[in-house]
Amino acid sequence: MSAAAVLSEVRGRVGIITLNRPEAMNALNDAVMDGLRDALNAFEADANIGCVVLTGSEKVFAAGADIVAMQNMEYADAYGSDFITRNWERLRTFRKPVIAAVAGFALGGGCELAMMCDMVFAAETARFGQPEIKIGTIPGAGGTQRLPRAVGKALAMDLCLSGRLMDANEALRAGLVSRVLPADELLSVALRTAEKIAGFSLPALMMMKESVNRAYESSLSEGILFERRTLHATFALADQKEGMQAFVQKREPRFIHR
Repeated sequence: MSAAAVLSEVRGRVGIITLNRPEAMNALNDAVMDGLRDALNAFEADANIGCVVLTGSEKVFAAGADIVAMQNMEYADAYGSDFITRNWERLRTFRKPVIAAVAGFALGGGCELAMMCDMVFAAETARFGQPEIKIGTIPGAGGTQRLPRAVGKALAMDLCLSGRLMDANEALRAGLVSRVLPADELLSVALRTAEKIAGFSLPALMMMKESVNRAYESSLSEGILFERRTLHATFALADQKEGMQAFVQKREPRFIHR
């Protein structure tokens, strides 16, 4: 993993990933995205990690994909190297819960990266947008697909076609983010929430995430069937037995994440 571009640490059952290219406003190049992929791989393989927080700096989450790295790219280069898919998609396939803690700018690829996470906590300083139209191109990491699902077609068209930015409170009203917090509380609240989530049964968390994500990729009837069968599957978990017994016995459950 590129320690210069991405930093990772562990606090209890929480993994923390920090984008770390301050000289380029955390622009997302291969060093960053390969580092993010490697950190996610390590945290997914670690049974002691139950939740991940992804963050940037106080001034910028990520200002977008690295335009300097892309400016001379030809079609054959992008297609032949499987640009974006080969490393960006790892966050989409990561099975454990991920909270994006966003302060400052989350633009273009930065906004898309945040939308790949399961929850987005925004500082009051956060600004979101898909300004690719301003440089003669379009989003390529889900901006035209996840944004309409999050905020609706009309607002997504507004943001993508005009390239304007959306502040944290508008993002909250639109449904892009789940919480808006004072900047000095953003990371601490994200970590406390991650610690709480990580204390629950890991297989149940993974099933929950998979089931909610299914809502975006199937009809209601198919989604309901998937949810129902997943609920049935939880009856095979030791944690489900422990959780229900603890409830009946009026005590805190002791999950073993199996």
